[in-house]
Amino acid sequence: MYTPSHYRNENLDEVREFLKHNSFGILINQTNGRPWATHIPLELDTNAGGEDVLVGHISKANPQWKSFVDNEEVLTIFNGPHSYISSSWYKEEEVPTWNYIAVHVYGKIQILNDEAVLDSLHKLVDKYEKASTNPISIHNLSHKTMKQIKGIVGFQIIISDIQATYKLSQTRPEDHPKIIEELQKTNNPGSHDIANMIKQKK
Repeated sequence: MYTPSHYRNENLDEVREFLKHNSFGILINQTNGRPWATHIPLELDTNAGGEDVLVGHISKANPQWKSFVDNEEVLTIFNGPHSYISSSWYKEEEVPTWNYIAVHVYGKIQILNDEAVLDSLHKLVDKYEKASTNPISIHNLSHKTMKQIKGIVGFQIIISDIQATYKLSQTRPEDHPKIIEELQKTNNPGSHDIANMIKQKK
């Protein structure tokens, strides 16, 4: 991913937190000779060797998994908040732009066995059921329901490279107060998030 140096975030602890809170990503590889992308939750974890990994699963009906080759490099993309930035908010004339957070993660993919897939599903469901009024647990699902696991393919991606772009008007510090003010006036939650992030980075 092309990232000018002033937008590059090399704080891995901060980027890891971003991945934990923005785990719905895009898995990309080559399938049948074409780029192929699937939108799925990809959970940041560590494996038995202490390496950072992304863990996920896709449907067996999705042909993407048939192109998985152990230790093949794949790309995953995670998007955060984004917002249009009007140059009318600047003190000097300039073109408009867009602020955004994006993280690209590269790694080698490995298909998981049934036990590891089940373990990953427990973690996934437990994480997101915490906010439910009546949380479910995989432990309580019937055998008939759990047979659906046979219809998925689980995998882990051993992370080899993380590239993070945090484009937050870093080159225009003199305009930050006005940019923040205008973003907060909008009805767009993403604009509000970008405003808050600009504040935090000051």
